[in-house]
Amino acid sequence: MAAGFDPSGRLPDVFTNAGTSSFTSFLSRVAPEMLPGRRPLPPGMAADLAPHATTIVAISATGGVVLAGDRRATMGNLIAQRDIEKVHPADAYSLVGIAGTAGIGIELMRLFQVELEHYEKIEGAMLSLDGKANRLAAMIRGNLGAAMQGLAVVPLFAGFDLAARDPARAGRIFSFDVTGGPYEETGYDAIGSGSLFAKSALKKRYRAGLSVDDATRLAVEALYDAADDDTATGGPDLTRRIYPVVMTATAEGTHRLTEAETATIAEAVVAGRMENPGG
Repeated sequence: MAAGFDPSGRLPDVFTNAGTSSFTSFLSRVAPEMLPGRRPLPPGMAADLAPHATTIVAISATGGVVLAGDRRATMGNLIAQRDIEKVHPADAYSLVGIAGTAGIGIELMRLFQVELEHYEKIEGAMLSLDGKANRLAAMIRGNLGAAMQGLAVVPLFAGFDLAARDPARAGRIFSFDVTGGPYEETGYDAIGSGSLFAKSALKKRYRAGLSVDDATRLAVEALYDAADDDTATGGPDLTRRIYPVVMTATAEGTHRLTEAETATIAEAVVAGRMENPGG
């Protein structure tokens, strides 16, 4: 009989005993090699070996928050993928978008989703929005070794704060640095290679008290401006019908705009720029 083989087929005790409410901590004990930041890397920089996701935009609005991302991934001067999806729900009331090394970013985002679900199952309650941001910060910190070799991931986290005193101001945005430092942003933020141009556009057009619909239109316009000046950011592709991924988080939960809804907004933005290219 093979050493360590359990003929009963039962899971080891570590899987059945009550333990930590952090799935990442559990994984670091049971199978640390499965964590993105624990995998050995060859020496030297590895930034050019993997596709990179680019621009994500977040805007707070009255009664919620909008998170939107372009669809392009690049590898050097090449387009690696035209329709990557960088914005996803983290749980029922929060959203996460990733910029940086695409493969690690997608894996980190999925691990974060499991982290929040695991906590809720173990504790019987949902983490606060600040708690979610802190959990994500710890996961980013765990990838610091890879980040120092060029495989960095920087997410943008946004959500509806169920504990907010004023539901109209419950949409909150958190940014991070590669060391895991979390920072709450006011009004709007953007990450990725096109973030400079997206934030410049938002700086001119954002105003407090935007409706969710207006913030959605503004997010698509900011991504258009980013794509206009940053080759790594993909603008609306009317030929292939590839449009940004746009999601909202409100008191009703997270919602992804349908392809038809996003197409209508994107095509209206493009039509407006045909008459006034500068916006």
